[in-house]
Amino acid sequence: MQYLGEIISLAVAVSWTVTALFAEIGSKRLGSLQMNVIRMLLSLLMLGATLWYFTGSPYPLYADGKAWFWLSMSGFVGYLLGDYCLFNSYIWIGSRFGQLFMTLAPPTAAIAGWLMLGETLSWNALLGMLVTLTGIGISVLNKGTSHKLSLKLPLKGVLFGIGAGVGQGVGLVLSKVGMNHYEMSIPSDETMVADLLPFASTFIRAVTGAVGFLLVMGIQKQFHTLATSVHDRKGMNVALWATITGPFIGVSLSLMAVQYTEAGVASTLMALTPVFIIWPSYFFFKQHVTFKEIVGACISVVGVSLFFI
Repeated sequence: MQYLGEIISLAVAVSWTVTALFAEIGSKRLGSLQMNVIRMLLSLLMLGATLWYFTGSPYPLYADGKAWFWLSMSGFVGYLLGDYCLFNSYIWIGSRFGQLFMTLAPPTAAIAGWLMLGETLSWNALLGMLVTLTGIGISVLNKGTSHKLSLKLPLKGVLFGIGAGVGQGVGLVLSKVGMNHYEMSIPSDETMVADLLPFASTFIRAVTGAVGFLLVMGIQKQFHTLATSVHDRKGMNVALWATITGPFIGVSLSLMAVQYTEAGVASTLMALTPVFIIWPSYFFFKQHVTFKEIVGACISVVGVSLFFI
């Protein structure tokens, strides 16, 4: 089928849009920490079931110490730090602006890849960073009566948004390192295990995320809130759908998309979430959306696309 990869990539952007909306509802209802713990545990169940069905083992096979180390580091930075910031940004500034700050992930990944892996920073990448930051600035900055720029969002929410984008970007590079080590440890005749490498790697990252969030919950003495959250039927339904549409369906479709089209095309289309989320945020959450914010979101996505040209 022509344009199958492009169609799947758009489906990923829609899936992640739905995830962000559910995550905002769940974070405000259950709390960001509680939402993350539940989501990580549900992710482990779904990923484990997938691995078990296809490989006969519910946990990653052949992953050596180096793979576990780097993927665990990725889980710590991407899930524990990044998702903690992301879900708190949903509480403070909503999923629409939270997803806008996620366009910082590609620039951060480019810088982290340059520092950690010696990857080249092209002029397109540098231009993409500038355009992405410009788009975010247009969306979140106001010009006051004294003609000075000021934030129109709570500073705490903006900082959480930046932390989410940076965590996602650095976590992605750490995942790349871990998956390279993992791939080298898989026997050449284990084709199914190799095909499910991204799922197994995500499982390891989710283990670290779940353990980390549980430790934070223990330090803050909030275990009792988890029991309360589990008995919140509506909250659990929201958490379940946020997990299905995000770590499960979203990841699965994103892996499928790059099999049918170029990675740059797929990545650009999947980065449309900040644009797609504008209408449902207005319709479901009654958020006021200005023309300038729409333009800013579109410019940020254009900035992301420059990384893959």
